[in-house]
Amino acid sequence: MQQSQSKTNPTKNQKIIPFVPEGDFYFVRGVKAFQRRKFDAATKWLKIAIGKNPKDPVFKCQLSVVYTEIGAYHEANQLLTDVLMNAKDVYVDCYYLLANNYAHLGLMDDARKYANQYLKEDPEGDFVEEAKDLLELISFEESEEEENAEWDLEDEDELLIYQETAFYYVESRQWHKALPILEQLLESFPQHQQAKHEYAQALFFSGSKQQAMDIEEENLALNDHSLYSHANLALFYFLDDQEEAYEKHIRALLNVYPMHEQQKLMVACTLARTGHLDEAFRRFRSLKKGDMDSQLSYFRWYSYTLHITGNHEKAVALWGKGQAKHPILNMENAPWE
Repeated sequence: MQQSQSKTNPTKNQKIIPFVPEGDFYFVRGVKAFQRRKFDAATKWLKIAIGKNPKDPVFKCQLSVVYTEIGAYHEANQLLTDVLMNAKDVYVDCYYLLANNYAHLGLMDDARKYANQYLKEDPEGDFVEEAKDLLELISFEESEEEENAEWDLEDEDELLIYQETAFYYVESRQWHKALPILEQLLESFPQHQQAKHEYAQALFFSGSKQQAMDIEEENLALNDHSLYSHANLALFYFLDDQEEAYEKHIRALLNVYPMHEQQKLMVACTLARTGHLDEAFRRFRSLKKGDMDSQLSYFRWYSYTLHITGNHEKAVALWGKGQAKHPILNMENAPWE
């Protein structure tokens, strides 16, 4: 007689334990998304992580870094301020992150205050060099603004006319018209730094390449932190196939993140024009779109960057917007033509 075998369910009477992710699970996903530069996903996961553990300061600091990367500086500062006010331990790095954000917002007094606070609290910290560079950049930009503010009030109208006219001709690449205007401007205002850089550009693209390079090399000898000189020389040497000289100046741009929108645009355009397209794309994305409407170079070189990096539809849309705002662009070929 065959013995019957009972059939048993191995999961019977066993409790199923559901997987409930903790904050760390979402935090790790957020960090990975950030590293892949998927900022929307990073923001989503980090917000969930904070919801799971609202008292964890590390989660908030990481989200503040994402906000900084996408230009949401106020939101980043709210998180950092909350960490400094409520965390049991002092997260000293918050002082540097606040300084960096305030600098991007143009609030230089606050930027200086927090950079100095960071150096005071942690003189051997991870961001010491960055904080010192930031303080140096603030001092340099303030000195440049003082130089350009030396004109008497009665000269301001004349200066404004020169600036606007020269800016139009430089942006529209009408170099033969830009040169005499810039020469007149510099004759009346010989210390005007921006005009010197635009004059060098107009010379280079009018065929006086060596003279343009010499002017910027002299400027750089007087001020080795001049972003405009590094940008012009990087472009000049790139176009003139002087690779070693080009590499020196492009490295100076790759390692700096300016605070003013005009400087940020200048760096982004230079990177685009010299083949650093992925980095140029990141720099263009960080610009405040509302400040760019008057800048032909923004539409010209951001469209080009978008097209080359595989965002053709966005490139077409941006180019069309530029043509609507600046009819002179209708006379140029689109970047992909």
